[in-house]
Amino acid sequence: MVPAFFAWMARAIWTGSVGFGLVQIPVSLHGAEEPEAIDLTLLDRRDMSPVGYQRVNKGTGEKVEWGDIVKGYEHEEGKYVVLTKDDFEEANPESTRQIDILDFVEFSEIDPRFLFRPYYLKPQKAGKKAYALLRETLQRTGKAGIGKVVIRTRQHLAAVTAHEKVLLLILLRFVDELRDEADLGLDDTDTKKIGVTAKELDMAEKLVAGMVSSFDPKKYVNDYQRDIETLIERRVAEGALNSLPGPTKVKTKRPANVIDLAALLAKSVANSPERPAGSRSKAARKAAPAKASKRPRSNPDHRRSA
Repeated sequence: MVPAFFAWMARAIWTGSVGFGLVQIPVSLHGAEEPEAIDLTLLDRRDMSPVGYQRVNKGTGEKVEWGDIVKGYEHEEGKYVVLTKDDFEEANPESTRQIDILDFVEFSEIDPRFLFRPYYLKPQKAGKKAYALLRETLQRTGKAGIGKVVIRTRQHLAAVTAHEKVLLLILLRFVDELRDEADLGLDDTDTKKIGVTAKELDMAEKLVAGMVSSFDPKKYVNDYQRDIETLIERRVAEGALNSLPGPTKVKTKRPANVIDLAALLAKSVANSPERPAGSRSKAARKAAPAKASKRPRSNPDHRRSA
């Protein structure tokens, strides 16, 4: 039996090609994310029976089979334009099976706000040589190809970039999908007007310098996920099954109304001596846990998560 994770990795989300210039590379798209989520079942609190999503006709109240479900755009109240899978492809056949690279840019120039989701591009048999050519070229130049791709009826801006042995397709947001920061209603950001002193800035820079380290994603763990799993294990050990827990009081630290930034920075700097770039602090080394024991993971395609 194939483990759920590997079965998920084996499934292609999308198949098509990457084109730059006149070069076409047939590829398939595979998720590069592995979401950290506990698989929760919806329950009826009255008898603890599982509750599933019911496909029910709102007019008759009868259950509808998957084969009888179609998608429709409501043009007027109660009147729909029905769209099939063929319709979505017919609207623009090339865009549904093609990633056309329009520009090459420095990947470092892409505003982090636009980064959305990574995918792996896997070469199909006929595209291995062209795939290797593009991957090697992107590695040597440090560039990313910017294009568009349609996945499941939605078009995305995307960046094709090299990562070790593979090509990555990173979905990007279109500019109109980002909220304008002006909508946040931020007050004046001039540090002098806000009252930030030169001394505070100097200490803040020293604090940052003392915490500089090489980025190592392995040392950062999902503490919240781990704590929830520990809570579940404790409840199981206590025999607290099919029962609602009593109310609990959560104690949180409330910040003081007036914060002495200078004092806090001075204390932080004192507790974080400078170290060479790329090194890790004693606290960071201590915080990095040993490899956690393998726990069952949820299927990313599962739809019952709360």
